[in-house]
Amino acid sequence: MESSVLCSAGGSEEADGRPLPPGWRSYTSPEGLSYYVNSSSKETTWRRPSLSSEAPQGPLARPSSSTYANGCAKTRPPAASVALRKPALNKQPPGSVSPAKRQIKEVKETKTTINCVTFPLPGEGPEQQLLKPNEWSYCDYFWADKKDPQGTTSVAGFEVLLQKQLKGKQMQKEMAEFVHERIKIEEEYAKNLSKLSLSPLAAQEEGTLGEAWTQLKKSLHDEAEVHLKFSNKLHSEVEKPLLTFRGDNFKKDLKKYDHHIADLRKQLASRYASVEKARKALADRQKDLEVKTQQLEIKLSNKTEEDIKKARRKSTQAGDDLMRCVDLYNQTQSKWFEEMVTTSMELEKLEVERIEWIQQHLRQYTTLRHETDMFNQSTAEPVDQLLQNVDPAKDRELWVKENKTSEVRPVDMDI
Repeated sequence: MESSVLCSAGGSEEADGRPLPPGWRSYTSPEGLSYYVNSSSKETTWRRPSLSSEAPQGPLARPSSSTYANGCAKTRPPAASVALRKPALNKQPPGSVSPAKRQIKEVKETKTTINCVTFPLPGEGPEQQLLKPNEWSYCDYFWADKKDPQGTTSVAGFEVLLQKQLKGKQMQKEMAEFVHERIKIEEEYAKNLSKLSLSPLAAQEEGTLGEAWTQLKKSLHDEAEVHLKFSNKLHSEVEKPLLTFRGDNFKKDLKKYDHHIADLRKQLASRYASVEKARKALADRQKDLEVKTQQLEIKLSNKTEEDIKKARRKSTQAGDDLMRCVDLYNQTQSKWFEEMVTTSMELEKLEVERIEWIQQHLRQYTTLRHETDMFNQSTAEPVDQLLQNVDPAKDRELWVKENKTSEVRPVDMDI
């Protein structure tokens, strides 16, 4: 999700087509309100200056809306400027709110702050555009913190991505351990088959059945060789690649990513704190100026006039300080945003590579397994052929010929 950047209003010589007095310029705030600045005297006012006089008409009110609400800085409001004049009979009572103040108070905020970063509020303004629509990309969905189910602690969105990488590394390691256990089973099985093939059991079986039995025991030895080769290939073509894919340096690289983004977050938080401090300072200066302006309404004196001029200068300076802080914040936020997008997309690429790598070698496992089955079948084929040729009559003939005692039958005895 692309973060919003703090903005300022532009200026124009004439706000509504009518000429302004010399030295005055018109500007528009984000709320759509016009204010006026005298570049010579540094005065600012919400009232349009009159052509008959360079001083604004009537008492001027300071806007009460925050210049940096929810982490989003608006155009620096002008310091309230006053025409030095005698008290008016119909002046507003102290603490009353001018129409300009009421209008600004009613402006609805369209931005919010998450982790010191400004974002548009949902449903406000144009629809927020995803960087990679319909792809569920990392760069669009991990800007805020993630709370645990209990809601007691939270983890930064970027930290969630790093944990995903570390979990993937752990899963890869456990898969290699699983294959290793499979290899041990194959090796033990091959060892037992080879040992069994040397068994003397039924070694004295004779004839065609004896030949089939001998071939069966030999097939165990051949099958043991097949399983031993299978275990060796599992080690070299599956287990070892899973173990060596992204070695020990991988975790170090992730730590570098983590430290880099964390440092940018700290800088961003620091800039945000500076903006808030400058905003408060501006509010204090404007309040001080308003108090002195009210004092002027009650009693006109040279001392009060000097105090107002000093308060106005301080208010203007506070506004300049706020804008400088906002600019620094925007620069830091822009850099953080770019690094977040770039790094999260790099982590996304790494995850795709990991999955494809594991997929490739698990498919190699199934290929070797099929080959092993075929080789095992080939070792059983000679046994099948000999078993089909077993002939009990022939075996009897061979055995009789070898073991007969006499071909003469006994005769009857005469008395």
